[in-house]
Amino acid sequence: MLGLKLETDPRWVNIVETNIEEILTDHAYCEQKAASNALSIIVAYPYHTDLVDEMAKLAKEELSHFEMVHQKIKERQLTLGFERKDEYVGELYKFMRKGYRKEIVLIDRLLFGAIIEARSCERFKLLSEQLQDEDLKSFYRELMISEATHYTLFIGFARKYGAHVEDIDARWQQWLNYEADLIKNYSKKESIHG
Repeated sequence: MLGLKLETDPRWVNIVETNIEEILTDHAYCEQKAASNALSIIVAYPYHTDLVDEMAKLAKEELSHFEMVHQKIKERQLTLGFERKDEYVGELYKFMRKGYRKEIVLIDRLLFGAIIEARSCERFKLLSEQLQDEDLKSFYRELMISEATHYTLFIGFARKYGAHVEDIDARWQQWLNYEADLIKNYSKKESIHG
């Protein structure tokens, strides 16, 4: 369904389990950044009313996910650490077209969001199936479903606002190919995209 061309190495879960505090802190900041991304789309495209409405809802939901992850941290008597740099997202960002017409930039901003949500969904599925911690397995199952919905939201808006500009499915395939080459270098750290 997600179209990702390369699955995460299942041994990544073993790395995650060596440092639950690290994965939870990283995850919390991923949710915060997702909320910030939704808000920045609103700022850049305020004239697309339906997009503004959905991005506002998404920002609230992502912030609620941040709170949920923070609660999991506290339940384990751990502490939210400082924000981590997400190298994967930084590498994805390089593929976005910048300096083009606003419609082209919007397409890539939406596909950028979709690819991150797709990979997060795939990682959450893996966690929900393979973690030893039953509470976190259930938690990641719930979040996996949410991420799949976000992926569809971004793809849908890319098609709605970009279909008259270019072939969205062809551009999506370019994103998927780029991400597949990129993800080969990851799955080695206890972070959501690492």
